[in-house]
Amino acid sequence: MKAVTFQGLHTPLKWEEVPDPAPSAGELVVKVGRCGICGSDLHMTEDAAYGCQHGDILGHEFAGEVVETGKDVSGYKTGDLVSVIPLKSCGRCEQCRKGTVQWCEQFGLQGGGYAEYAVTRPNQCVPLPSDLTLADGAIIEPLAVALHGVNLSGMTTGDKVLVLGAGPIGLAVAFWAKRMGAGRVAVQDIARHQEQRAMEMGADAFVVDPADPVGSATRALGGPADVVFECVGIPGLIAQAVEQVRPDGTILLLGLCTKPDTFNSFAMLSKQVRLVTSAFFTRQEYVATLAALESGALAPRIMVTDTITLSNTPEVFESLKQRSGQCKVMIAP
Repeated sequence: MKAVTFQGLHTPLKWEEVPDPAPSAGELVVKVGRCGICGSDLHMTEDAAYGCQHGDILGHEFAGEVVETGKDVSGYKTGDLVSVIPLKSCGRCEQCRKGTVQWCEQFGLQGGGYAEYAVTRPNQCVPLPSDLTLADGAIIEPLAVALHGVNLSGMTTGDKVLVLGAGPIGLAVAFWAKRMGAGRVAVQDIARHQEQRAMEMGADAFVVDPADPVGSATRALGGPADVVFECVGIPGLIAQAVEQVRPDGTILLLGLCTKPDTFNSFAMLSKQVRLVTSAFFTRQEYVATLAALESGALAPRIMVTDTITLSNTPEVFESLKQRSGQCKVMIAP
């Protein structure tokens, strides 16, 4: 099959021929229909902390058609359309039964979406309703990541919400925050590329003011934020969020940052700020995201700005490392 593979840090991906996958017992093969390019994929090719190895196939936001099942697979048959939860788990332990698969002892991250076919497990598949597309199935994962963060934040109806970063996760947080009753939502970024998209997804204000990020956000919200979502993952933003959140407020970390960061803990303690981290999502949140799309939520679909072929992926992937008007790019193998 054709696939796009990791060649090494700071090196473009390669479109090449690799062996077709074969399912072991308890596995199935999915013909990839759509796979989103995630910001974390971009980081994986530049940062050794992610542990990518030569030949790895990235891509964890994908949906497709079941084309082969291994021994002992039940519940799925060839022809079924599924969205793949990219969190490997045993499917049997207490954590898996509760839906908190990220705490399974066999937990791992599922890749493989930058290819024509990928192997996965039945417990990682969610059937796609007939009125949802494969592109819908491929945007569930980033939406579920954002939903998990909003749920953990303790946000309540009427809260002032500040979202730092207008990437797909930040935009998805704005969507969920507004949908779940936030009083006012401001998205803050260093460029206006995603301003219109942010407003269409639920933001009440879009803030770009590098000279006065704290004051401009406070003015846009009509006061300090009750909850600040850090959705970028660069050093310095936690310290900025401490200034932007109200006393006894919450900072929720969703941005992936592999570099050391510093902030003034006295400033945080003086305001009694709650700092919360968010990792992945539960199966229930993944299914709830699918249900929101099925019920007619249209806004998340506007995140998809382009659909490309597998052969074009290495070139487009490199271009996405520079800020542009692109948001969520889909691969159609």
